[in-house]
Amino acid sequence: MTPVKIWLGYPYPLGATWLGNGVNFAIFSETATSVALCLFDNVDAPQENMRIPVTEHTDQVWHVFLPDVKPGQLYGYRVNGPYDPKQGMRFNSSKLLLDPYAKAIAGEINWADEMFAYVVGDKLEDLTRDFRDDAWGMPKAVVIDNAFDWGNDKRPGIPLHRSVIYEVHVKGFTKLWSNVPEELRGTYAGVGSAAAIEYLKELGVTAIELLPVHAHVDDKVLIDRGLRNYWGYNTIGFFAPEAKYSSSGATGGQVTEFKTMVRNLHAAGLEVILDVVYNHTAEGNHLGPTLSFRGIDNPAYYRLLPEDARLYMDFTGTGNTFNLLHPRTLQLVMDSLRYWVNDMHVDGFRFDLASSLARDQNGVNKLHAFFEIIHQDPVISQVKLIAEPWDVGDGGYQVGNFPVLWAEWNGKYRDEVRRFWKGDEGRIGEMAYRLTGSPDLYQTTGRRPYASINFITAHDGFTLNDLVS
Repeated sequence: MTPVKIWLGYPYPLGATWLGNGVNFAIFSETATSVALCLFDNVDAPQENMRIPVTEHTDQVWHVFLPDVKPGQLYGYRVNGPYDPKQGMRFNSSKLLLDPYAKAIAGEINWADEMFAYVVGDKLEDLTRDFRDDAWGMPKAVVIDNAFDWGNDKRPGIPLHRSVIYEVHVKGFTKLWSNVPEELRGTYAGVGSAAAIEYLKELGVTAIELLPVHAHVDDKVLIDRGLRNYWGYNTIGFFAPEAKYSSSGATGGQVTEFKTMVRNLHAAGLEVILDVVYNHTAEGNHLGPTLSFRGIDNPAYYRLLPEDARLYMDFTGTGNTFNLLHPRTLQLVMDSLRYWVNDMHVDGFRFDLASSLARDQNGVNKLHAFFEIIHQDPVISQVKLIAEPWDVGDGGYQVGNFPVLWAEWNGKYRDEVRRFWKGDEGRIGEMAYRLTGSPDLYQTTGRRPYASINFITAHDGFTLNDLVS
């Protein structure tokens, strides 16, 4: 094994940062007892070729600087601490963990029982720790070089009252389209191709809203049935573009390809909005796998039941709820949003199940720190902020209740147009409200009619053709 120089490094910024003379690694964990950085020669390596103890930690951030490491390096973490699910602690250093701040992720999970921190099938369920290593079947984080020639890229800056937003899936948009070169179909490059841009311009839309492009996981239950999580609402990396949509490889090429797509769309006057899923992660409930957050600091990253820290609050229908009440988790979300605006040049976000992001101990709170921080942020506050204004918890339906700066998917517009279309009686007055900007929802809250994102169908439910057939 070749000796490697190890310096103390810096606690900021979080993640793996190429500084030109080496790479700084920094990861937050409030309750870990030790952290190890694992370096890999290739994505299929059954074991790390180097395990480096991260001994320095500042303000609960563990950090190390490696002057000999360069972009393209594959890495992961092992984090030590108590395995005590009843107390909310789920550390297991036998499990390789993805960096929550990874800018690129290579490889897919080769599902097996080893990806779970407990012994699958044991009568005590998640209370019995599994000591088998899982590095052989885990994806790896990738160090990237963030340099990119944006040329004269400029945001189109189209106001909401003139916006026509086209929801699209990166793969589904061009996968079967003969006008796009075969090698680019179903990719970021396909969306940014000349044929795709010409089609979008002919439609008359002003923005595309991409279904989730954050790195996501195909759940084991789906893989076992020969299925996939096609939509991608199952995030495991909030900074990393999904590699399956890249024609340029998975070791950083996906980042460059995404940026190129944005640059091409901007040049044609089209905005790029991302559908983002910060309300939960792919790790599921207490019987889910340990892939990243759960094994790094479970009580910091997830809302746990106060009366039983073994179990997770679930306002999302997925088994867990991301803990935006913790300052470091809230920081991660803000850092992610800022990264996609500053570094990837996107023009806005549609927040999946946005009500869950503003929940505190008493329910959905319009004064939640999530809103307060966004409103004062000089970057995030200046892009399009669109809420899906509901979740699956009590009091989660919040259409019309989001604060200023926010637009909303107007579920009342959708429902009323559908009722009117199928001939329900006595709907004229309600329909008039919806066609005049829903003043009953937005006029008295300091917002304008363009706070209402009017739609009839989206990815949920029937297509428009099926809806009216």
